[in-house]
Amino acid sequence: MTTPNATPSPAPRVNLRTPEVMTQVQAQVESHYRSEIVDRLRAHGGSITVAGVTVKLAKQFGFCYGVERAIDLAYASAKVFAGRRLFILGEIIHNPEVNEQIHALGIRNLVGKSGAPDLDALAAGDVVIVPAFGTDVATLERIKARGCQIVDTTCGDVMSVWKRVRQNAGDDVTSLIHGKARHEETMATASRAVHGGKGHYLIVLTLEETDWVCDYIRHGGDKEVFLKRFEGAYSEEFDPDLHLRRVGVANQTTMLRGETEEVQRRVKAALVDRDGAQAASESFRFFDTICGATQERQDALTEMLAQPMDLLLVVGGYNSSNTSHLAELGEAVVPTYFIGNASRMCSREQIRHFDLHTKKEIVTGNWLPAAPVVIGITAGASCPNNLIEETIVRVFELHGVPREALG
Repeated sequence: MTTPNATPSPAPRVNLRTPEVMTQVQAQVESHYRSEIVDRLRAHGGSITVAGVTVKLAKQFGFCYGVERAIDLAYASAKVFAGRRLFILGEIIHNPEVNEQIHALGIRNLVGKSGAPDLDALAAGDVVIVPAFGTDVATLERIKARGCQIVDTTCGDVMSVWKRVRQNAGDDVTSLIHGKARHEETMATASRAVHGGKGHYLIVLTLEETDWVCDYIRHGGDKEVFLKRFEGAYSEEFDPDLHLRRVGVANQTTMLRGETEEVQRRVKAALVDRDGAQAASESFRFFDTICGATQERQDALTEMLAQPMDLLLVVGGYNSSNTSHLAELGEAVVPTYFIGNASRMCSREQIRHFDLHTKKEIVTGNWLPAAPVVIGITAGASCPNNLIEETIVRVFELHGVPREALG
């Protein structure tokens, strides 16, 4: 018998991925997200032409292994822990349709409008799912302290970054994290960059912010101005005069590889200018921690963009970082429309799509050319195949081609 103030015992580990459970999970997941049309296109070169309308799929798109694993574990949790209260720390991935399916399984989102998880709602024995992005150390420890069963779906690529920033902390190297300061993954990474009470971090999103840092590395400056410029994006007691002496570049795994590499190049050049090449070899470090699936989708889109096409559709959640970068790559080459799903293609005359610059959904007119036309389609790592199928079908429907004609 425990006293009312006693700390609950840690929840035992439970294997969710038993053959029996996973057989049921796979059947349920496929019924929700699979697409016969997408499977058929993939098997036949990723292209289909009917009535002068050609749709091309990028060679790599849609769910990656880490996303599939996270979804499988969430579905398995609903089966194995049936009868217990199930919660999730925010969104399982950044796709609204998938998150609606997770909610339909009886899994409640702990994160409210404030953006912070309501951990006071938890009791011993509750099940808490950690999304694919991971979560910060303090939140994880609080959940453990309440005696909850934790189902951790954190992507392995994200955990690789955590390993690197923990190494930085142990070596008194400040982690310069290329990413979005309020993104769940970046916040989780930042919490590991102060591992064991050591270490510091600074988060930069753009090359302009990187240049601010590089200028301070080279010349110093007004510390208060610097701290105001990066408010909310650095560790407690961060001091640019002290903590930019040794720098290790890390990143949110879904950033553009070329941009992260440019951050690395500029920071290294600044340290060489300040310290000399030999000393900079000791004061600078970096690791290739871009997610493999993210890079594959970026490379596949780059390859597709080298071919003639009239427009590109990018399908996925508007808050998905890797999907946003696909849209960014596309709009530099061809008219590009970033859509949440097929319903955004209102008509031949109007499309509702997300504008990367205003961060709002806007309406564009006269967007869809008449046949003959070539339309490219890609999707981020968090977009299921059924949404891609609906997009393909809608494109043809708008040209008067019914679903039945697609085979």
